[in-house]
Amino acid sequence: MDERRFTPRPEVLPQDTNWVDQVIDVTGWTRGRSGDIDWAAAETRLGTPLPAEYKELVARFGYGAFDDHLCLMTVDGPPESIDIVEFNEFWSRSSAPDGEGPWEPYRLYPAPGGLLQWASTERRIAFYWLTEGADPDLWPILVTDDAYAQWHRFDGSTAQFVHRMLTDPRHPYSTAVHFDSHSFTPYTSPTTEEE
Repeated sequence: MDERRFTPRPEVLPQDTNWVDQVIDVTGWTRGRSGDIDWAAAETRLGTPLPAEYKELVARFGYGAFDDHLCLMTVDGPPESIDIVEFNEFWSRSSAPDGEGPWEPYRLYPAPGGLLQWASTERRIAFYWLTEGADPDLWPILVTDDAYAQWHRFDGSTAQFVHRMLTDPRHPYSTAVHFDSHSFTPYTSPTTEEE
């Protein structure tokens, strides 16, 4: 039996769409992450609140990849996961004191309006928020590869970005050009699977 789900084009979705629910619907995801996430501790260490939809995506999906492509960074994930706090702290320490580096014309967070990475791919594509403004839910998304030669900017929420990547073949990082149906693959260690 064909289990394909109808995926409306992003431009025909209602204005008040809950983008996280749309990502869940598109991927057919039915499980949730186990355990609570200490967002207050993570945000205190980073020195900034994080976008609400990102936190909801991590809480609902956990550590893994959408269409075996875009991998979310997490907080308090399994041992093999990429922790968003530790990752961004490492790069902040590795950059110049003012956040300058190969990311020009941008700087790394915690420089004002700096880049804060939230996802990546195995093909070395990095997904950042441009931390401009006090409201993290309004931060635009910037995407580049490890050469940092070309940047693509997306104005919209994190879950909206993921949904469009999965469903819109015109999206520059679309998986819809390769797949008719979409998935989320959790990454777990062998010890996690046995428990």
